Amino acid sequence: MVLYEKYTGRNRDSYKDLQDLWDNYKITYPKTFNFAYDVIDELAKVKPDATAMVWLSNEKEEKIFTFRDMKKWSDKAANYLKSQGIVKGDRVLLVLKRNYYFWFLMLALHKIGAIAVQATNMLVGKDYTYRCNKGEIKAVFITGDGDCTEHFDDVSAECETVKLKFVGKHKKPAGGGWIDFESGIEAASEEWERPQGKDAVNADDIMLMSFSSGTTGYPKMILHSHTYPLGHIVTGVFWHRVIPGGLHFTISDTGWLKSLWGKFYGQWFGESAVLVYDFDKFDGADILGVLSKYKVTTFCVPPTMYRFMLQYDVSQYDLSSLTHCCAAGEALNPDIFNKWKEYTGLSIHEGFGQTETTCCLGTLGRYAEPVSGFIGKSMPGYEVHILDTEGRDSLPGEAGEICIKATLKDKPCGVMCGYYHDDEATAYSFRGGYFHTGDTAYMDEHGFIKYIGRNDDVIKSSGYRIGPFEVESVLMEHPAVLEVAVTGVPDAKRGFKVKATIVLTGGYSPSDELVKELQEYVKTHTAPYKYPRVIEFVESLPKTISGKIRRTEIRENDSKKYSL
Repeated sequence: MVLYEKYTGRNRDSYKDLQDLWDNYKITYPKTFNFAYDVIDELAKVKPDATAMVWLSNEKEEKIFTFRDMKKWSDKAANYLKSQGIVKGDRVLLVLKRNYYFWFLMLALHKIGAIAVQATNMLVGKDYTYRCNKGEIKAVFITGDGDCTEHFDDVSAECETVKLKFVGKHKKPAGGGWIDFESGIEAASEEWERPQGKDAVNADDIMLMSFSSGTTGYPKMILHSHTYPLGHIVTGVFWHRVIPGGLHFTISDTGWLKSLWGKFYGQWFGESAVLVYDFDKFDGADILGVLSKYKVTTFCVPPTMYRFMLQYDVSQYDLSSLTHCCAAGEALNPDIFNKWKEYTGLSIHEGFGQTETTCCLGTLGRYAEPVSGFIGKSMPGYEVHILDTEGRDSLPGEAGEICIKATLKDKPCGVMCGYYHDDEATAYSFRGGYFHTGDTAYMDEHGFIKYIGRNDDVIKSSGYRIGPFEVESVLMEHPAVLEVAVTGVPDAKRGFKVKATIVLTGGYSPSDELVKELQEYVKTHTAPYKYPRVIEFVESLPKTISGKIRRTEIRENDSKKYSL
């Protein structure tokens, strides 16, 4: 029996068809469920020598960790965290790129019952200030690569709740107060007992706090409980279709929740190993070489990255070990779908979800083959509806909002517990018996769903989700900017490029020099990947009667100017 069957009661291939899967897929779990103890430590008992992770550095240094190793190092990390005063309920920020210590620390935080908060290494000072203060962060673990610690030190005095700051042992930051966490974990005891009594961790306790993309304001803080990993049985076992003893490769940095979709929970429920490649820059030929050399069995990347790989002669690489391929994060172009299938014989299976959910839409291979241009159908465990503005099911072909049958008290495993310190936003998302995603789509007469766009204007570029508000906020700090609207424009390589439509203040005139100045300003005042690659100067921005900027009109005009 594969471990996930303990929680679903059946093997994934035992359902006779998709309807049987929808009707009879159910997850059961004890109130004490904890992924670190009940999955990783259990696998360390029953298959201690099986590979859990193959890790590659940017220079291709290789480390292999078994399930026994994952238990050992997470126990050592838990002892170290406890020795530093980190207890159940504390919020801990992890900015670790793809360093293998991220996995040790995540599991250790789960064991203690502390709350993990992921963030990208591309953050700069003001990003840290907002996240630490809003999230009431007690401790930060920050990579020694690059200038991340310097960015944090620039604002550390403003991070009111942060009491501890940790860095890897190879980095000696200029600022004081940094603690070498790697040496501390290495020296810690391997003996760890599961907490009991008041320190016990229950399934309904909060496990993760993730920041949204911040499309209509600064990023919201999304809460997930210890039931969240159970929602990823669908992601890893049914959508990715990982193979026991296989090797799964999802390309995602640990700064994003997507890393938990493809490098953590679902894959280990399915008893597959995960491949982690800590590269600095994506290169299509390099990734093809890694797929070939390490005999990757299941694979998931955004469509943009498939596009980059298809710029090379894929037939020159041995991809015969691949059994299943997936894509998410942006629309999958039919040309990419067809070319990949021509080279590998494999379809690309799309999936859809949010930071607030696990994978709730997609195609499952055995039960629902991909239809070009469509995301797929409801995933098992989810009841997805396309609702009109009156809260009724849209007719086939009519656009509506993607909504999941759920309430705060009765929801599928994987759907969020709410927004931290924002009851109003939580109630708005959970209304009328549904969780409202804010994404627009339509359903055809066969039940396949075609994605249209995000209600709140999120920009998906090269696999990143970029919230316009944060970019607009930075641009508004520049003296030349009177008003600005940030949108996405179509781009053949990235999916979308960030575009800023700007009204200048008096005394400034449009010029190439000003474009470069504004782009550099954004790069140095927020994460560089957010900078606007297109800037247009206008006399005024289109607005509603109430004075709100009509981004829809901007996008409509740009669709003609920047059509692919």
